[in-house]
Amino acid sequence: MTLTRRSALMLPAAAALLPGAVVPRAHAQSGPLRIEITEGVIEPVPLAIPDFVAETGSAAPYTAQIARVVANNLTGTGLFREIPASAHIGRITAFDAPVSHADWRAINAQALVTGAVGLTGDRIVVKFRLFDVVSGRQMGEGLQFAGSAGDWRRMGHRVSDAVYSRITGEGGYFDTRIAFVAETGPRDRRVKRLALMDQDGANVRMLTDGRATVLSPRFSPAGDRLLYTSFEAGAPRIMVMALSDMRPRALHDQGGMTFSPRFAPDGQTVIFSMARGGTTDLYTVGLTSGRVDRLTSDPSISTSPSFSPDGRQIVFESDRAGTQQLYVMPAGGGAARRISRGSGRYATPVWSPRGDMVAFTKSDQGRFHIGVMRVDGSEERLLTASFLDEGPNWAPNGRVIVFTREPPGGNPALWSVDISGRNLRRLPTETAASDPSWSPLLG
Repeated sequence: MTLTRRSALMLPAAAALLPGAVVPRAHAQSGPLRIEITEGVIEPVPLAIPDFVAETGSAAPYTAQIARVVANNLTGTGLFREIPASAHIGRITAFDAPVSHADWRAINAQALVTGAVGLTGDRIVVKFRLFDVVSGRQMGEGLQFAGSAGDWRRMGHRVSDAVYSRITGEGGYFDTRIAFVAETGPRDRRVKRLALMDQDGANVRMLTDGRATVLSPRFSPAGDRLLYTSFEAGAPRIMVMALSDMRPRALHDQGGMTFSPRFAPDGQTVIFSMARGGTTDLYTVGLTSGRVDRLTSDPSISTSPSFSPDGRQIVFESDRAGTQQLYVMPAGGGAARRISRGSGRYATPVWSPRGDMVAFTKSDQGRFHIGVMRVDGSEERLLTASFLDEGPNWAPNGRVIVFTREPPGGNPALWSVDISGRNLRRLPTETAASDPSWSPLLG
């Protein structure tokens, strides 16, 4: 008995803006450039990102590519608008050359990103500077990142994170990866493989061969392991895979069907659901000790658990009130309090990395939604609405949510939205895709 249409057969029977919404307001005339968290919707901040400068001849192929990664990342947030190169008056010919702010003000740029790339053997070095064009000042010190030439895209993501953080005051989320289920083949013989990609859709890797259906990948807090549910043995069973060697192993086997796993914040404990003896309850298992603790004991179904960032509480879904609702209880078990209060059914809750919100799937009057609420259940707001939206997962900065959307009769795809309900967009994948999980920052 799960809320979701896509997974109901595979598991056991078991946007309006509110105060505090996040939208951009650029302050450049009266002080340093900064996008503040406030109310109302305005135009994105215009910025210029000319091609980076090659500091060695062999670096030339990377200069435009890295600048494009930075531009695509920043404009993809909905907070920035890139001024096209065809409109540029100023030219950046050397990284250390003075910047003519008047040239960039003339095209109405408020921010300017300049950069340089050097390549020696297989080692690439990327430098950048960020300028507040209106005030004519550099924002912070210049930074540089280094790595192997094959990691040039990561260099662009790290520059993007630094620029985003300096202007917004928040952590970035570009130097990350997304695990998901890649889906191919006809609907009645769908092949579902565990896959991994950069957050912008590049560098896709298949982690399983498709012989067994997989669901619900979940990153460890360090980003080095994945939990997921596999049907290789027929019934659902949780597996854990170290990304260093991609060798899966069964997490726990006590004769029941196990699913809906997530790591605790310490990375040493896993919480999951197990269906056994006609009931579905929440359990934890220590990865080192192997100790298993049962957290719930109820004739209802309890599933989809998620830890608070401090590891002290758990949010989960249960039908103990007759319909699927959201509950919070101590991490060691005990009395649970209901936090969902609206009409409809609630499922797949996930605690925000900031600790202040819970994201969820909601079904009401034939529509599915991705929503957020405060951890006490107040200030609920729905960010999306469609035939089927489900399975939210947070970016590491707690600002953006990735989820699965499936149209009637169509294929599922990955979408993202920010917590104000703005900037709804589809993530690029080569195949149909579902069940996304966002990694922590890789840097």
